Amino acid sequence: MSNLVRLLLGLAVFAMLSVPAQAQTFTADWTNLGVGSIQGVPSGSSVTAGPRTVTVTHTEITDGGPFTNFYGTEMLNYFNGTIGTQNGTLLYSMDNDTFDPDDRFESIFTFDSGVTNLAFAVAHVDSGTSPRSDGVTIEYDTGTGVWQNIRSVPATFTLGAVVGTTTLSGVQGFVGTGSAGGLTSTTGNINVDFGAISVERVRITYHFGQNQTGNPAGNLQYMGLSDFTFQVAGTAVSDLSLAKTVSNATPTSGSAISYTLSLTNNGPVAETSVQVEDILPSGFSFTGAAGFGSYSTATNLWTVPNIASGQTRSITISGTVTAPAGVTITNFAEVFSQTNFDTDSTPGNGSTNEDDDASRSFTVQGTRTAGTPPNFNAICPIVNQTLFDWNAAGVTWTSGTLNNSYTVANIGTINFALSNTGGTYDDGSPEDNSNNTGGLAATEQSLYQNLQFDNRAQVATTVLTLPTAVPSLQFTVFDIDFAANDFADKLTVTGSFNGATVMPTLTNGVVNYVVGNVAVGDGGSNSDSANGNVVVTFSSPVDTITIEYGNAGTAPANPDGQAISIHDINFCSPATTLSVTKISSVISDPVNGTSDPKSIPGATIQYCILISNAGSATASSISATDTIPSNVTYTAASMQSGSNCGSAATAEDDDATGADESDPFGASVSGAVLTATAASLGPAEGYALTFQVTVD
Repeated sequence: MSNLVRLLLGLAVFAMLSVPAQAQTFTADWTNLGVGSIQGVPSGSSVTAGPRTVTVTHTEITDGGPFTNFYGTEMLNYFNGTIGTQNGTLLYSMDNDTFDPDDRFESIFTFDSGVTNLAFAVAHVDSGTSPRSDGVTIEYDTGTGVWQNIRSVPATFTLGAVVGTTTLSGVQGFVGTGSAGGLTSTTGNINVDFGAISVERVRITYHFGQNQTGNPAGNLQYMGLSDFTFQVAGTAVSDLSLAKTVSNATPTSGSAISYTLSLTNNGPVAETSVQVEDILPSGFSFTGAAGFGSYSTATNLWTVPNIASGQTRSITISGTVTAPAGVTITNFAEVFSQTNFDTDSTPGNGSTNEDDDASRSFTVQGTRTAGTPPNFNAICPIVNQTLFDWNAAGVTWTSGTLNNSYTVANIGTINFALSNTGGTYDDGSPEDNSNNTGGLAATEQSLYQNLQFDNRAQVATTVLTLPTAVPSLQFTVFDIDFAANDFADKLTVTGSFNGATVMPTLTNGVVNYVVGNVAVGDGGSNSDSANGNVVVTFSSPVDTITIEYGNAGTAPANPDGQAISIHDINFCSPATTLSVTKISSVISDPVNGTSDPKSIPGATIQYCILISNAGSATASSISATDTIPSNVTYTAASMQSGSNCGSAATAEDDDATGADESDPFGASVSGAVLTATAASLGPAEGYALTFQVTVD
């Protein structure tokens, strides 16, 4: 190799080592704050975007009053609509009935480390005919702890047509000079781009009612803040995108169908150990998966061991359509985790509008009608039925409480316990009211629950605990329905009896469908309509009912307000069902001993008498007798008791007195008659008595 070639190679290597790592662009998406639309952003909330986390803190600075928010639940809210050109903004709003120029709302956005090329827009900064005009100051910190004003660096901002400059509370800022018009107008924008300046903090302060006379009350004091985009150098990134197809978009119920997921790496480097979440919807029963990697129904994850730059990996998930006719089933999938950062999406954030998520729907052929629930009178005679009625005298639910108990005739005290894994109860709920009537009289009351969920995974749970099991019960849940870009009601009902799971029968309304013990809303229903009703029937003994209310996969990532009502409950009164069985076995004989003994004279035989309660009520003061045959002789002091024949090990003496009569069972013998006693036998409980005799 010549010296010239070595020199050129050396220069090339030096040049490669000297080129700084390419900066990658990321987006801090406010949707990932996880709050619902027009819901307050708590101070201290954070969003992760690539290698950086942005934390939002805020405070009110007041010198007058009252000083309150107008839209949403706080001065700073998430809004899933559009302000300016950004969909899914942060919304600042207020109602400053008594104007003071020093009243302001301060918000600080802190990166865990510096970023460059930070860009965003403050939208709809304007002035109106009512006495109000938006004022804004924007400052930044490069990591020194000192705030600097962007007005001092004119290259960092551009202004819309109705935005001017001013001084606010002694700080250089911006002010609305005219009306920006509709929400999607950009004439009220302040577009900010810090370029090469490294930024660690941004302070945006909203000043109210500037350059106006009078008090700036009303609904026009608002502005929006777009997502933050920024760059970070030296970061390994992949740009994963997901696509999904369905083999048949118009199948019949019971037919085979499949989804195909295709993952593509559009980024510059390879990815390893990618996981794609595909929670298979109700109405599709999994039968198998084939393709690259593996799919687990236990975790709902497709694991992709590796995918090179420019490569596509695919898997096909097969199953059977179990949804009834007329139902549209939508299946969502999303990249759940990946090794590198993604440039334009966030894994596992529940999004429906990023390129790392995909969905496909199929509609089951046929016409849907409301189902016919089981005839409760055929399950339980009317004379044995007991109704718990929310309209009854003395049945009240204090607004907002989560736990209440009521006495029900023939049953005892029942308890309703409510809880939620996220989101908030709204509209004064939980409450006993007539907000939903399910097509019944306008005064018909039920247990109303209005929820503001932050994501599709959150649920509200109602647990009904009975003091004793009942043979069966039936009730209706009102308003299980759907609203596009709002919510998709999902109702799941399970029961238990002595700890064992009991499954109910759910009967659909016109705007929902049922698969197993799950009902999903897929159409709209009014609060006074029966179209959203779901009838729940338990036809076997049950002592605990669990009702989970949340969203199906067809709901947006941040569902809006949604509500259900649990109507009156018709119980079948508890009853006992006692049965007696008797078994015998040869223990030994004088010839064979214990090896294959026969029932010959001198043989020892053991009997077991088992008394069982298969009913749903507790039986009390049980007494059973058994006459010993004349051709055998009872073996003194051989009686033992227990809950079943295999565990009967508690000694019982032959008389009817003493502590052994209530430990908890008793037994005695008088002549040829044995007597077995128990103070009580609960549902599914048993009492076994074993004893031995000798063949004469």
